[in-house]
Amino acid sequence: MLTANVASAVPLNRWKVLKQRLLTAAILIPVIILATFYFKTFYFAALLAVFISLGAWEWAGLSGYQYTASKVLFVLLVLTLLAISFIFRETSLSTWLISLALFWWLLAALVVIVQQRRRTLNLGSRYLKAVIGLFSLVPAWLSLVILHDNSLHGGLYVIFLLTLIWLADSAAYFSGHRWGKTRLASVISPGKTWEGVLGAILVSILASAIFALATGMQAPDIIIFSLICSITVMGSIVGDLIESLVKRLGNVKDSGSIFPGHGGVMDRIDSLLAAAPIFLAGLWLTQGFER
Repeated sequence: MLTANVASAVPLNRWKVLKQRLLTAAILIPVIILATFYFKTFYFAALLAVFISLGAWEWAGLSGYQYTASKVLFVLLVLTLLAISFIFRETSLSTWLISLALFWWLLAALVVIVQQRRRTLNLGSRYLKAVIGLFSLVPAWLSLVILHDNSLHGGLYVIFLLTLIWLADSAAYFSGHRWGKTRLASVISPGKTWEGVLGAILVSILASAIFALATGMQAPDIIIFSLICSITVMGSIVGDLIESLVKRLGNVKDSGSIFPGHGGVMDRIDSLLAAAPIFLAGLWLTQGFER
């Protein structure tokens, strides 16, 4: 009898979480779409800064800073860097910052490989984890702001990028559950598989091809754009794994609980942190995207 009750409770709990996720998504998605298409870049950047601030608060906790004063100082530091990068977003500073982010995410991929091969979890001191947070949060925010500020495309590329990451995450989840056998990084995130990665990349190619055709790109540009999107998705997986690593080091399941059914802000944007600068850099290099 006890076994039956427990078994019946599991689907109920899953249904409750699903309802919470759907309700949260139903509120957030329209807000994001409306803000992206109808807000001027300054107000769009301010709205993003709210989410980044919440993410910074959570990251400070994951890094080992438990006192409120320490978390507040970290959030203020992040906001200061956001303000500086916004003021100088049309200068070479933005190029250097995005380049620094690309270097960091390449290094992050190596960190994931080393952690997996050594089968140990260690990122050093909380100061190092705080710096990682800065390298992750600030360039991602700036990348989305620059994308939005483009006079020709406006918020179109922002919405596409968000959709691309959501589709890739969903494809990785479902293909991993359906066909997943080969673990991607068992030490860091046991649930992720190479089959899930393949599903995410295939969906990214399909989504990018549809977007490219819809916006009038020619054949060579479609191939290049699909390659950019595939690399972006692979980077997003690294972003997810880095946050998973930090959470494992802190022995926590979620970065927070601000979104019912979804966990914390960092749980929602971890993939985007790496994806945004990679996507922007790809456009800069191949399509003459305005800076």
